Amino acid sequence: MALRQLRFSDDEILRKKSRVVEVVDDRIRQILNDMADTMYNTENGAGLAAPQVGILKRLVVIDMGQGLIKLVNPKIISEEGSQEVIEGCLSAPGIWGKLTRPAKVTIQALNENGEEITLTGAGDLAKCFCHEIDHLDGVLFTDLVTEYIK
Repeated sequence: MALRQLRFSDDEILRKKSRVVEVVDDRIRQILNDMADTMYNTENGAGLAAPQVGILKRLVVIDMGQGLIKLVNPKIISEEGSQEVIEGCLSAPGIWGKLTRPAKVTIQALNENGEEITLTGAGDLAKCFCHEIDHLDGVLFTDLVTEYIK
């Protein structure tokens, strides 16, 4: 496994829409593993989307303390409620802001074996799902901030 180079908010790749993964193969699994290694070796990393390491594929890894989640082609299929959250981003170090996210989301994706999965997250996990899926569409949390925190 390898650590990947993080891309930062001035990098144009972070503003591009990621491509759908057509086949989940060993190459995709290797990228997911590298992304997980990169996330774990970065301070305050709870999630990482492929564009953040320069890859325009719809891939996300998340670990909010309950174990690693690897997602291929994740999409939000339902949202409930709202919550005011504070977010930061590995691609925008030192920047924190308040914004509104759904309180609960359900997503569909493929796992690392190409099997369809449905996951529901509330609170911080819902926030993380939304944040990482936004990256796949070229949206940064700073686009949604209502107030920056010093």
